[in-house]
Amino acid sequence: MYIERRQWWEKRALPILLCVVALGTAWTVRQTQAALIFEIYQLITHPFHRSVSVQAERLSDAQNQELQAQLAELKSQNQQLKKLLSYESANSLEQAIVAPVIGRSADQWWQQITLGRGTSTGIKVGDIVTAPGGLVGKISSVTPSTSRVLLISDRTSQLGVTVSRSRHTGFLRGLSESQAVMQFFDKVPDVKRGDAIVTSTYSQIYPAGLPVGKIESIDLNKSPAPEAIVSFSAPIPHLEWVVVYSKSH
Repeated sequence: MYIERRQWWEKRALPILLCVVALGTAWTVRQTQAALIFEIYQLITHPFHRSVSVQAERLSDAQNQELQAQLAELKSQNQQLKKLLSYESANSLEQAIVAPVIGRSADQWWQQITLGRGTSTGIKVGDIVTAPGGLVGKISSVTPSTSRVLLISDRTSQLGVTVSRSRHTGFLRGLSESQAVMQFFDKVPDVKRGDAIVTSTYSQIYPAGLPVGKIESIDLNKSPAPEAIVSFSAPIPHLEWVVVYSKSH
């Protein structure tokens, strides 16, 4: 009898043991299934969640930066328009026309600009162009919707000017986008660095008294006449809006 039981157990011991292990494993998996599956899911999907989160954050930052840039640009344009309107009112310019700068050639940056106003708004050839700070130039050509300005910084541009303090006169020719050369009529002019320069009463192109710039340096030994470097008071390299008015004013 003992021998028979022993033989029976030897035949069935391994299957029984495997069955017990399987049942135990199944019970353990059942008890921890949710946590185990969740951990595996987190492990697999965590890099993707992180990537999506980073992309969403970057997109939000980009949108915020865009809105801030747009707001800053609107504030800047508003301030420029306020300055122009204040400048126009202070100078009592009749029939003054505020015009945007819509074009500027890279190879003629300090020679001419194109405005987004033309004959349809009353602009005509010869009209004076100014900006907060002083003289900019004159209208050289015009169409119904646009006009071109010859800047005083152009080398072909010449105008009569006066030293405000001493009233010594000369003529000015363009040198670069922000400077010009003034050649004096007097051999020994009363002039010094920082003197204000305005259009002369002898000018046949521009009205007298328009601010042009200030003296930066002087060469009294220049031949055939003393010269000075003048920096423009109007921001000619960075113009976005100007004021146009008739020379007959």
